[in-house]
Formats: sequence, C-alpha cells, structure tokens
Amino acid sequence: MQVIQAVRCPNCGNHAERFHIQPDQLTRTQCGDCDYLMITCSKTGRVIEAYAPGIYARR
Repeated sequence: MQVIQAVRCPNCGNHAERFHIQPDQLTRTQCGDCDYLMITCSKTGRVIEAYAPGIYARR
C-alpha cells in the first residue's frame, strides 16, 4: 500500500510529494522542481538514498 502526501520541499520550498510505502517501511520525498530526493526507513529514520542539488556536505 502507498499513501501520497503533499508537502513543501525542504530544498527549494516548492510543492513536493511524500510517499509512504508500507510493505517496505519506506518514506520517499521528491520534488519535481529542483530534483530533490530523500528515501528514509520509516521504522528507524535512517537515510537510504538522498539527492539534493544545492545542498553541500561539510568536509
């Protein structure tokens, strides 16, 4: 089962979608405007995959 929620993109602030994927216990947030993607485990909160143009990791 998959539940879709309308949210604001944490990267650019535009409209994005959050998918709650129940069998796999995953949450996927994606934005079509800035190409943001974040997939996390719903149970543990760990990041599985992430892509956010414009956000740079600290060195």
